[in-house]
This record gives sequence, C-alpha cells and structure tokens, in this order.
Amino acid sequence: MIIFSLSLSLSLSLSLSLSLSLSKNNNQLISQDITILCIPVTVRVDIFFLSADRYTLTVNFQLLRDSKFLFDEKLRISTIDALNKKFANKVVHNVGLCIALWDLIEIKDSYLFPGDGASHTVVHFRYVVFRPHMDEILVGRIKGSSKDGVQVSLGFFDDILIPSDALQYPSRFDEQEQLWVWLYENEDEKHDLFMDIGEEIRFRIVDETFVDTTPTGPDGGSEESDVSDVEAKKVPYTLIGSISEPGLGLQSWWNS
Repeated sequence: MIIFSLSLSLSLSLSLSLSLSLSKNNNQLISQDITILCIPVTVRVDIFFLSADRYTLTVNFQLLRDSKFLFDEKLRISTIDALNKKFANKVVHNVGLCIALWDLIEIKDSYLFPGDGASHTVVHFRYVVFRPHMDEILVGRIKGSSKDGVQVSLGFFDDILIPSDALQYPSRFDEQEQLWVWLYENEDEKHDLFMDIGEEIRFRIVDETFVDTTPTGPDGGSEESDVSDVEAKKVPYTLIGSISEPGLGLQSWWNS
C-alpha cells in the first residue's frame, strides 16, 4: 500500500529541482526528477510509503526551514530536532502514529529565498510509525469501561476500543462496579469474571479509523454550534479490537 501526500504553494518564479528515489518494492528503486515552483516556509513535499507491520519505517521527503537563529548549530543536529518536533508523537493521516526518527538518508543543499533570512533544506529520512495490521494480536491493559465497551491502553497509545458486541459471549455491564463481566459457564457451574481496570488483556485488531483533524475556517453557523464543534474532541487515529474468541481476553482467564 503506497500513500502520497503532496502539498504545494505556487507564487514566485523561483524553481527547485528534486531528484526523488521512489521505492515500490524494498529492493527496487525508480528515480524521477520533479521541478517545483516554490516560496519559503509554506512549500513542502511529503511522500509516504507504508508496509503491513506494527512498526513500519516511513520514507519521507521534507522541505525544512531552519531559522537564522540556528545557524550556529550543525545542520544535521538542527535537522533531527526539526523532524522530531514536527512528527514525534503525532498522527499522520492514513499513515499512523509517528514514534521516533530512524535515520537521515540524505540532506540536500540548502537554499536562501528572497525576503527570508532562514535556510530551506530538502531532507530524505525514515521515521518509525506505529500502525498494527488487521488481525494482529496485541496485549495491553484495561484503561476504562462503559456501556459502549472496554478502552485499552498500550502505554504509549490509548485510543483502542473493544466494542460491547466484540466481548466474550455472554457478557453484561455491571452498573454498580462500572465494569464488564463475562458470564462464564463450565458444565453446571457459572462464574462472573470481571474485567477490572489495569488488568492485562489480549485482543485482536479488527478495524482502524483515521479522522482528519486539520482545522477548518468558520462555516457561518451559529455561535453555539461553533462552540460545540470546538469542544468536541476529535481522535485522529482509533483502533478497534475484539476478544470474542477462545484465548482472547484477560490474561488471568487463560493462565489459571
């Protein structure tokens, strides 16, 4: 699966030529020259390549702007700082959660544009991205419960939901404890197995949802609707899990 994200702003007649190496397969490279009419700050070229691993390396071309106040630092150090500030712990739409910079493949020549004292450098780098593939088994901890289902945390990522219809059958929601309970039956015996907060849980990834959280301008609606839209928190990346099969659920259920 290959995802391209291209953002350009055209104004001045200054041209910048890039030679990009595009990788469709891990070992096959296709070179292509691209000429871009650009202006400072706003122009960038993003090209993402995805694979079906939980942690994947994302190849990216980025036009970075270095402030003149950073000229006393080495270019490599300032580039690493700028990339981590831009991507670390952020979700890129249809790509995943960016974890950390893996390496810098190439730092191209820097350019100075009229009217801007900063330098602009095209950087070719790889970034570690968290995006589990479908049907992958993960282990996390229960963070919360509601009538909608069970929320799970991996420690660094909390937006995982196991819906009520994807729990072990039969299950019920205990209003007093605010916990889900698996009504386990073994021959003539019945047991209420509570899914307590903080317990380790094994689940299968069955779906994912990306939401574009890019800010938009006013749409001319009423003030109340504008306020409600601002207050509504959008989650950029959500994983949907399931434990409705043998071997999945709380670790203690199957270890005892």
